[in-house]
Amino acid sequence: MTTGTTSTAGEPPLFGPQGQFGAFFDDPRWALALIRATVLEAAHPQVGAALADNSVFVTHPWRRLRNTLLSLRRMFDADPAVREREAARLNRLHARMNGSDSRERPYDAMDRSTRAWVVATLFEATVTMCRWGGQPLDQDTMERMYAEYRGFLAALDGDAGALPEDLNEFWRYFDRVVEEELENTEAARIILYRLFDHLPAPALLASAPTLWAAGRAVVGPLLGAITVASLPEAYRRKAGLPEMPGASTLMQGAYFAAGLARFLPEGWINAETIIDTLSLSPDSDDPRARTVAALAARVKRASALLRLLAPISEDPAPATPTGKNRRTAEEFFRHVLDQTGDGHLDWPDLAAMARELATRLDLDEPEETRLYDAFAAWWRELQTALDTDGDGRISAGEYAAAVPSLAGPALIRVAEVLFDATDKDGNGVIDATEHRALFRTAFHRDLTTTDATYSRSAFVGDFLSFMAGNRTNTPYDPLFSDA
Repeated sequence: MTTGTTSTAGEPPLFGPQGQFGAFFDDPRWALALIRATVLEAAHPQVGAALADNSVFVTHPWRRLRNTLLSLRRMFDADPAVREREAARLNRLHARMNGSDSRERPYDAMDRSTRAWVVATLFEATVTMCRWGGQPLDQDTMERMYAEYRGFLAALDGDAGALPEDLNEFWRYFDRVVEEELENTEAARIILYRLFDHLPAPALLASAPTLWAAGRAVVGPLLGAITVASLPEAYRRKAGLPEMPGASTLMQGAYFAAGLARFLPEGWINAETIIDTLSLSPDSDDPRARTVAALAARVKRASALLRLLAPISEDPAPATPTGKNRRTAEEFFRHVLDQTGDGHLDWPDLAAMARELATRLDLDEPEETRLYDAFAAWWRELQTALDTDGDGRISAGEYAAAVPSLAGPALIRVAEVLFDATDKDGNGVIDATEHRALFRTAFHRDLTTTDATYSRSAFVGDFLSFMAGNRTNTPYDPLFSDA
């Protein structure tokens, strides 16, 4: 058995359906293990700083989860071309993330040792979830899986040298990083103490905030306790994390119960289908929309009944719009522009918009860079027009006071670049297939034209109108606002 990046003669390939990652991708225990791995990633100072500055995992966790699952599926695909293309995309994304943390320590998402730690947490979490789920892996299976994850790292970095070649040495490496390098970072604290308590509802349950708040009030603390109990003791001690009595038993019970799903018929649980369904809005034209709409109606009735029986404190609701399909500048700032949820508008917010658009359209170079450059130019224009106190970011007050300045030449350029990226065949109009690639739905009724296309001028006009904060219920709302 080898721990390299290729399989030996006579053995199934490392990647694809026959690989170990593929065998566990739809395993419900992965939901718990992925949270654990994310906390251990965020506890690394470099990763934690990058997450705090650039990630939308607090305000848009379902979007982040969907994109993460898609990326992992591609990185473990049987086709080398698919893996290479996704690795190149991830490298371009990470190359744009660098800066300094709150203690003025530099971070760089391309740092090899940091990327190795991210891969290490995914591997270790998978091994651990199997052990706690009553299905411990034998040595040969662990070594094959470790070879897969080293292959994952090699695809990103060119080689897997930042991770030990020997599996036994890996466990010493893992313990050393936990003991010597991990910290009680802000990002880790947010995941443990804020994310579960304030997790926004997915699109499917957005119409039933009371029911969502009730479920979250019960499940959130349980997930937090399970996650804390699952972390290495050395890190819990270093971070001063309290362990509730019985939390360890609860944690092992949760993993074991989730592990029982392996006895269900094959195909009953599909991670991507579940995430796609949660992301559907009841008015979507997706074939599953009728079922989703019926479920949403029942959920809404249950939510109303629950509100009558036991009023529950919910997240602050947005202010009532001043007119039909209208909203205030503060609402638009909070729900659309402030992608990272830190209360200010700065470059990471616009970069998150560009990243989501590039992901949806599955852009390669040079289209991806052209889109980022357009958003960067818009950010510079916004700074000049709205940053009145010169602190390098824009507050909600500064935005509201000068909102007419938002739609300048740079924003028009963003709309034009986005149109070109969406118009894959370059024929000067967006057809139904291209529209769905961006918005994941068919043409809106008010966009239907005689030739069933979307012209450049109409697209740019609608984009500018949306970005001016004047309209709601447009295709752009779920694109930038959905959790």
